[in-house]
Amino acid sequence: MFDSVVVPAADRVEAWTELTATALMPTRIRFVGPGDFGARIRSMPFGAAHLSALSYSPLLSERTPQLIRQSDPELYQLALVTSGRQGVEQARNNVLLEAGSMVLYDSSRPFSASVHAGVGRADSLVFQFPKRLLPLPAHRIGRLLAVPLPADNAMSRLLAQFLTGAAEAHATYAPFGLVQLGGIGIDLVTAVLSHHLDGTPAAASATRPGLLFLRISSFIEEHLSYPLSPAEIASAHQISLRYLQRIFQEQGTTVSAFVRGRRISHCCKDLADPAKQEVPVHAIGARWGFPRPDDFSRVFRKAVGMPPGKYRATHTTVDQPA
Repeated sequence: MFDSVVVPAADRVEAWTELTATALMPTRIRFVGPGDFGARIRSMPFGAAHLSALSYSPLLSERTPQLIRQSDPELYQLALVTSGRQGVEQARNNVLLEAGSMVLYDSSRPFSASVHAGVGRADSLVFQFPKRLLPLPAHRIGRLLAVPLPADNAMSRLLAQFLTGAAEAHATYAPFGLVQLGGIGIDLVTAVLSHHLDGTPAAASATRPGLLFLRISSFIEEHLSYPLSPAEIASAHQISLRYLQRIFQEQGTTVSAFVRGRRISHCCKDLADPAKQEVPVHAIGARWGFPRPDDFSRVFRKAVGMPPGKYRATHTTVDQPA
């Protein structure tokens, strides 16, 4: 949560630019009347997805080609304007949005977003997620960038209600519940975009197992320090344990082997990092889901072929003085 009123006036623009670069994506921001600038953001994780509630005075925000070359999180963002009017330009489309309208934009393409002077503060909800999780072809999605998506049909209204309700009740959800809601949000976005492309909801049945694998693997990556069991992973994604196992079998692995492999990979990276030489071996294991040192040593030796201490001594490269 950030509110510009707690920051000295001279530092507000810089603070807002840095914060939105982290919570959303890096943009170049210019405020109309910076002395009167006011902004607020509440950032809420939903598993692989993220929801931000924003309010700000007139501004111009630009995602430039240079910023894209420097850093591209490869995200789609869907914004729901909740009050005021906002302009968005991307992919040669330029739209002025009223309250209740939604718009999609892509972090990998230049865009500008603006709130013009004289219209007061504007408020919006921004739902963002990795582009790879949207089961629709990128060339088709390109047709909807910076195109108004009015909430004039049942699916769009449902998405708007979902975003509003998720923002209001975020603090009441358990971690696994947040993951489930993030998946539901992405499914709703998929359905809304499909409706605007074809006039019909997306079936996406053929891509569902692959899409689920991406979501589940992202979930596992974010929760490696927790005692993840296949049953808990299945429950978090509202699928049966048997279906979860089948999804991973189609990828040539098992759930437990995938989790263990990701944990060992992170341990190897940390053990070989010169900046972490002072961190005890058992602490690195505990950080990545191996709370018992003996278990960590046994599993690591079996996977890598040597104990973690020897791996550190063999693979760490420390710069020597000239």
